[in-house]
Amino acid sequence: MSISHQSYTPPKYLQEDEVSQECKDLLSTLPKEKGWAEPHLYNYQGFWYPAWQFQGVLECQKYFQAQDTDILLISSPKCGTTWLKALAFTIINRNSHAITNDHEQKHPLFYNNPHKLVPHLELESHINNPIFEPSSFSSSPSRLFATHLPYISLPKSAKASSCKLVYICRDTKDTLISLWHFMNNLRSNHLGPNSLEEAFEMFCRGVSIFGPFWDHVLDYWKESKERPNKVLFLKYEEMREDPNFHVKRLAEFFGVPFSLEEEGSRVVEKITNLCSFENLSKLVVNKDGKLPSGVENKTFFRGGEVGDWKNYLSPEMVEQLNRLNEEKFRGSRLEL
Repeated sequence: MSISHQSYTPPKYLQEDEVSQECKDLLSTLPKEKGWAEPHLYNYQGFWYPAWQFQGVLECQKYFQAQDTDILLISSPKCGTTWLKALAFTIINRNSHAITNDHEQKHPLFYNNPHKLVPHLELESHINNPIFEPSSFSSSPSRLFATHLPYISLPKSAKASSCKLVYICRDTKDTLISLWHFMNNLRSNHLGPNSLEEAFEMFCRGVSIFGPFWDHVLDYWKESKERPNKVLFLKYEEMREDPNFHVKRLAEFFGVPFSLEEEGSRVVEKITNLCSFENLSKLVVNKDGKLPSGVENKTFFRGGEVGDWKNYLSPEMVEQLNRLNEEKFRGSRLEL
């Protein structure tokens, strides 16, 4: 049975009319391009946003007040955000949400998508929202948030305070392929999917959600070198290769290192197993349901493979992306 045009309400992420008048006025002054799934992307402070997230960016910049104990998980989209959220939440809250033999019945990850447990700064209303109150979302002394914001657009308090930033990046080619699949899942059915060729062309021009990808990564890389005690820079591929090492590294950076007793009880391995793609992707909560934005939970669990780009990109595409990597990262000592 088909749905009539009159009864169809597009999900929030496809709407441009549901933003404030102040936001609409500012959007009308910004450069814009066709979006990958959304009607348009708008360029603000050198990066591209859909209208519905742009309003969140403005609110975040205006209202968010970082505390010295806050932890922000940051990434360009499709670089391991969901996995990092699960790991960070579990590490920080391991005393109140212990991983025991019967954790299937107890741990919040079995009943909540990681994006619900770690809210995104630009996806939440900042006006009278209790999740931004101290200790409202967690029994940990640290508030835990995530964001896709580029460094230039972070709220001033996040840069000036002693809050900690964890940035995760991913191979450029795998990021592109994952983003292409993800955004095609968000497109209205009547539009059909974007071709890989079109997505590739836009990505290489820097026109992608929260893009340009290279600028996003490089700014945080530079900050991690200048302020290593504030910014921890992680690579998705290295985390997949040795997750236990990186779980311990995250705990130390958060200021909650594992005790000898915890290591003897294999708490690190339990966290790694609980938060693994293989475990999270098979949970009912991540197969069903949607986020408030209208995005289905299952779209965050496509494959998570390293090197999946080999199944899609032509030799010419690979050569162009490698050339862009070399050009954009030249002199930085960063390799992706």
